[in-house]
Amino acid sequence: MKLGMVIDLQKCVGCGGCDLACKTENNTPDGVHWAHHKSETQGQFPNVNYTYIPTMCNHCEDAACVKVCPTGAMHKDERGLTLQNNDECIGCKRCVKACPYGVISYNRMTPHRRWKDDEALVPGGTTSPLELRKLIGAEYSANENPERGDTYPMVRPKRTTEKCTFCDHRLDQGLNPACVDACPSGARVYGDLDDPNSKVSQLIKLHGGKQLQPEAGTKPSVYYIRQFGVVTSY
Repeated sequence: MKLGMVIDLQKCVGCGGCDLACKTENNTPDGVHWAHHKSETQGQFPNVNYTYIPTMCNHCEDAACVKVCPTGAMHKDERGLTLQNNDECIGCKRCVKACPYGVISYNRMTPHRRWKDDEALVPGGTTSPLELRKLIGAEYSANENPERGDTYPMVRPKRTTEKCTFCDHRLDQGLNPACVDACPSGARVYGDLDDPNSKVSQLIKLHGGKQLQPEAGTKPSVYYIRQFGVVTSY
């Protein structure tokens, strides 16, 4: 088995719903994005071309981050996912530097620090972030998802790295990655790349899936099909 994803750029509407769903599901702090995107505008009006490419960990078959990790914290599992044992991460950032796609983040500061603030936003009119968090019994932030902690720390500590896990905790429950379910246009499909009858394999065969930076030699498990299109004239 080798789990992977196909992202149909023709179906993608560029809404960023995948980014928001990932952040909500995985409790990522400010400035950290397991799911993100690249956008670029080329040309001059009226001949303008706009591209939008959703990005995430590519769960590479020959992952550069796994190769350079000195403790084995970054590793491959039996499903082909690139995962991390956060307890073994020493924060050396070798994985960050080795990743050709720039999708591994480093926590320089303690995540969700603003939820430790005990000053009311409006004195006499509102509660403080800390008081609100305690009121609802949250450990880190008022909108945290405790289910993230099933397979990986709910919030990763200072001086450690973190990245997309393909929502492995959801896969264990027979669910889709959060970004897949959140996509309003059904642009994301995940499945077994080793199964020729899976939907991901059929889409790649039908449309000739492309990978980001194939020259890096990492053999990404995320494929893009077709092209992102916008209306440029009426």
